[in-house]
Amino acid sequence: MAAKPGAEAGKPVYIVDGSRTPFLKINDRPGPFSAADLAVAAGRPLLSRQPFDAADLDQIIVGNTAVASTAIDLARSIALRLNCGHQVTGYTVQRGEGSGMQAVDTAARRIATGEADLILAGGTDAMSHAPLQFDEGILRFYSEWQQRPGIADRLRLAMGFDPRWFRLRDPLKATPAQSDLDLKLGDSAEALTETFAISRARIDAYAIQSHQRAGAAVQSSDRPEREPIYSPDGRMFAEDGCIRADASPADFKALPPLYAAEVGRLTAGNSAPPADGAAWLLLASEQAVKTHGLPVLGKLADTCWVGLDPTMAGLGAAHAATPILKRRRWDLNDVDYWEINENFSSQVLACLEAWQDKDYCREQLAKRDAVGELEMGRLNIEGGAIALGDPTAASGARLILHLLHILQKQQAKRGIATLAISGGQGGAMLLERP
Repeated sequence: MAAKPGAEAGKPVYIVDGSRTPFLKINDRPGPFSAADLAVAAGRPLLSRQPFDAADLDQIIVGNTAVASTAIDLARSIALRLNCGHQVTGYTVQRGEGSGMQAVDTAARRIATGEADLILAGGTDAMSHAPLQFDEGILRFYSEWQQRPGIADRLRLAMGFDPRWFRLRDPLKATPAQSDLDLKLGDSAEALTETFAISRARIDAYAIQSHQRAGAAVQSSDRPEREPIYSPDGRMFAEDGCIRADASPADFKALPPLYAAEVGRLTAGNSAPPADGAAWLLLASEQAVKTHGLPVLGKLADTCWVGLDPTMAGLGAAHAATPILKRRRWDLNDVDYWEINENFSSQVLACLEAWQDKDYCREQLAKRDAVGELEMGRLNIEGGAIALGDPTAASGARLILHLLHILQKQQAKRGIATLAISGGQGGAMLLERP
């Protein structure tokens, strides 16, 4: 069932600015930046160009999923490092792939109710720093060890130690059985290839298109939201690290399946690579816009969160966006531009297929007929996460920020950013230019 409308039900909420870091490719080792480093690197230039002081913010809200053991209060740490002053509070939210979008929604609701005027909201994840985990046997052994102070007791306990407990589990490569969710998004995306008969060739072709569109945008300098960042050793990172503008069908055809050996259609090429990155949006009330003379990128006009069968989790984007269309009696192409998060090519293509399937729309989306066919020239026109990389908690905020720039550049009126979430959820936001 879809959540009720959020921020749009109260006072108007405006997005006045935003920024993000480049999304950095993970090269089998920890990257040069922590999640906090990335957030601060994206936030400093954003706040420095505002006509108000960082201390004028009411709050900082950040999404984060790859929680490091040192990040006891990530949002508060970021607020202090951004020189917001002691009075600016901060807190961290988590909704899987929707964490960055959730942070923006939470901020918008506070502004809509009149509780705040200026909030910095977004997401940050250093996926290369995701904490490794030992088997739970280590925890049980350590607990028993603490309760047996005698040398003899500890020696007897040590006799039962199992070296296999030292096997590390990488959360980026965890299997469904190791996950606390019944089904991960990748397994759902693989299953959807069968449900909607989406071929490997079509899946790869969509991924190649994402890389080509992203590469073309880089060549035309069409990513104004991206800020260069500098590592402690002086290296500059200015470009997204995963784009392959020269990708070819032959390159992708040779890649092995990720989820279903031999018969699987999802590969490393047609899936979004994990990445390190952060993205911010600056949200303001109407009063703050007037007081500080702020330019307006767009207005947050509607929000929807949904839950659905975890086995169909990849369709969360379609499920979340459809109620927004229904509330306004719009067709898909009444929306000028769409950003659907590209966790997997098949997940995006399955959403397009589901919207055209009369039976699915009637049974699952409460529509009398098919929603319709989305024109591809409206969707992810400058590529998406398959090309850019996917720092999980930052991706939802990036979708919103980039869509606003697309609307501005194209002089368009409205757009929807939507995404699927592991475990069977989806989120969507309708953005309008003033």
